[in-house]
Amino acid sequence: MKTPPARSNPLRDPIGPFLHYLMAECGASPHTLAAYRSDVTRFHRWRETNGPATVESIDLRALIRYVEWLSGSGLAPNSVGRNIACLSTYFRFLVVEGLVSENLAKFLVTPAVWDRLPSVLGPAAVERLLNAPSDQTRLGRRDRAILETLYATGCRASEVAGLRSVDLDLTARMARCVGKGDKERRVPLGSRAIAALSSYLEQDRPILVARRPGTETVFVSKSGRALSRVALWGVVKRHAQAAGLAADVSPHTLRHSFATHLLAGGADLRVVQELLGHSSIATTQIYTRVELSRLRDVHARFHPRGGTSTRGQDTSG
Repeated sequence: MKTPPARSNPLRDPIGPFLHYLMAECGASPHTLAAYRSDVTRFHRWRETNGPATVESIDLRALIRYVEWLSGSGLAPNSVGRNIACLSTYFRFLVVEGLVSENLAKFLVTPAVWDRLPSVLGPAAVERLLNAPSDQTRLGRRDRAILETLYATGCRASEVAGLRSVDLDLTARMARCVGKGDKERRVPLGSRAIAALSSYLEQDRPILVARRPGTETVFVSKSGRALSRVALWGVVKRHAQAAGLAADVSPHTLRHSFATHLLAGGADLRVVQELLGHSSIATTQIYTRVELSRLRDVHARFHPRGGTSTRGQDTSG
């Protein structure tokens, strides 16, 4: 009885075993085999020069850097999309082989999604916006509490507008939000949001709701009614204009800024996903793209070899 030929070792031959898997397990056509052979070869060549030393040590950020490299190398968007599909199949194979624990490539998105990058404010611009409302008036203190809550929690406008007094636990520094599909989540409140909320809740809200004591929402209009999502958008727009910011700043801009600033500070992508209430990490992953874009801009502006700046270079000849 003949002994069946041994399969290649994926650790020593990263491509051969994958092609065998495509033929034997997936029934791939010769055309697909040729395309995927080219794509996975390109990936390993990039990894050997730019990525982690081993496939097992690759994380989502490395995969995002690779897809960005593909997009910048002149490949058509459809070709980049095929490479992403190849990576997802390849990492599924690595999971089957027990070489990685999770198919991280399935979280990658195509360049068409990248074109819809969210608008993000830098920390200094956020500071200007949060300081725009007056702390000498009732509605000014209310507005500051709204802005601080939006930025502290990353919540959607509808979630902040729907906050009730019972949803806040200022002692525990937490808020309970009800998001899409009536899904509840708890989000932390920072010290500045706590201070703004405490001032508004103690000084101003009781007077605003005096004629409508049955109003349950935290944020109310000057007549004591629940503040609508549209009115909350108006609050952000008004103070963004006062702070000299772009006309398209909205509550969602603060949500995007919240996520991007957390990632820039080293927060784990899955933690940010949970805080934002995203059902899929692929939705959260776009903020990593935003942060990488910002890093590229900073590099281009300030690095001596960044390409757009002579800052720090010796120009004396």
